[in-house]
Amino acid sequence: MRDNGRVSNLEPLVLRGRVVTPERVVADGAVVVEGERLAWVGAADEVPRRWSRAVRATGPSPDTLLPGLVDLHNHGGGGLSFPEAGDVEGVRTAVREHLAHGTTRLVASLVTAPAPVLLERVRTLAAVVATGEVAGIHLEGPFLSALRCGAQDPRAMVPGDVGLVHEVALAADGAFATMTYAPEVAGSPDVVRALARGGAVPSIGHTDASAEQTRASIDLALEVLAADGTRSRRPTATHLFNAMRPLHHREPGPAGECLAAAARGELVVELVADGVHLADATTRMVFDLVGADNIALVTDAMAATGMPDGDYVLGGLGVTVSEGVARLAEGGAIAGGTAHLLDVVRRTVGLGVPLEDAVRAASLVPAGVLGRDDVGALLEGRLADVVVADDELAVRAVYRAGERVA
Repeated sequence: MRDNGRVSNLEPLVLRGRVVTPERVVADGAVVVEGERLAWVGAADEVPRRWSRAVRATGPSPDTLLPGLVDLHNHGGGGLSFPEAGDVEGVRTAVREHLAHGTTRLVASLVTAPAPVLLERVRTLAAVVATGEVAGIHLEGPFLSALRCGAQDPRAMVPGDVGLVHEVALAADGAFATMTYAPEVAGSPDVVRALARGGAVPSIGHTDASAEQTRASIDLALEVLAADGTRSRRPTATHLFNAMRPLHHREPGPAGECLAAAARGELVVELVADGVHLADATTRMVFDLVGADNIALVTDAMAATGMPDGDYVLGGLGVTVSEGVARLAEGGAIAGGTAHLLDVVRRTVGLGVPLEDAVRAASLVPAGVLGRDDVGALLEGRLADVVVADDELAVRAVYRAGERVA
C-alpha cells in the first residue's frame, strides 16, 4: 500500500524498463524501492526471489529509468531567481520547476553582489537547505575578474576577502557547497584555505589568469581539500570556457590548464552543454579528452527556465530572453541558461556520448563534488531518486527519496 505517494514497508514500488546504472545500461531492468531507499537494482531476470512476483507482475516496459539528476550550478527557474529571492517560497518555486523535470538535487547559485546582499540571500537559502529541498549554496563571485565578468556586475567585484568567506560560511550554517573565484583576483592562498575549512569546494571561473596562475591555484586547492575539505577532494572549474580567457596555442590560459587537470583526474569541469554556452563539437571534444568521470553537466539556469520569452532579472541586471536564449539587455552577454538538466543530458546523448556517460556526468559526478554518496546513482542502498523517462528522455515521472513528485 502507499500513502501520499510514499511506498510503505508492506509493498515495495517496482519500476521496470531500460535501467541506466553508472557503468552500463540494462535493457530490461528493474528498480525496487522500499521506503525511501533503493532495495535492489539489476536485470529483471536476475531479481531476488522475494521481489520476483512483483517484478513479473510489472512486466517489461519501454520506459528508461535514470537516477535523479544533480545540478551544481543553477540560478533559478519557473520565473524565480535565487539571487533575487527574498523569501523561502520564492526559492521553492524555482526548485519545484527543476524537480518536476528530473533534477532531484539542486545547488542554488548566487551571483556577485555587495556583501550585505549576499549574506541575506545565503541565510534565506540556508533555511531551505536545512529542509533538504536544496542541496547546497554556490557563490559565483564576488572574487571575479572584471575583464571576464560575463553577465555579472563588475562594480560589485572585490579582491579576495577571507573575512567575507568566514561570514558566508557562518551564515550558511553548513550549506556552503562551492564558490567560484578567479585565481588572479582571490589573492592570498588563505582565501582558498578558508573555502575548504568552511565546507566549500573551490571552483575556478570568471578568470583572466595565466596557465601558471591556474595550475598553482589547482595545486593549492588539491592540497587544502585533502587536509580540510568536507566534500570533494577535487576542485572544479565553473562553466569551462565561458567567462574565461580563451585557449590559445601559445597561451593555454585557465581553460587549457583546467582541461589538463581534469584529464589527470585532479579537477571536475562544469559544462553547460545546451548548444548556446558551448558548441556541440566542444562538448563532445571535452568528453573525448577527459572522460565523463571528470565532467559535471550543469544548466546555469536562470529564472526564465520553464517560462516564455521575455524580460527577466539576474543579480540586478536586466535580461532579455528570445527564442530561449538569455542575454543581458545591455551588452548582449549570455546571461545564464534556460534548459533543465535533463534537456542537457538529452542533447549530450544526441552528440554520440553514451547514455550512461551523459547520465553519470549529470548525477554521480556532481553528487561526488557535494560529498554525497547517498544520491546520484541507481545503486542499492542509495536514496530512491528515480526519473522515469520515455525513449526520447522526456520525463514521465519523478521520485525523490521514494516519493512521487506531483
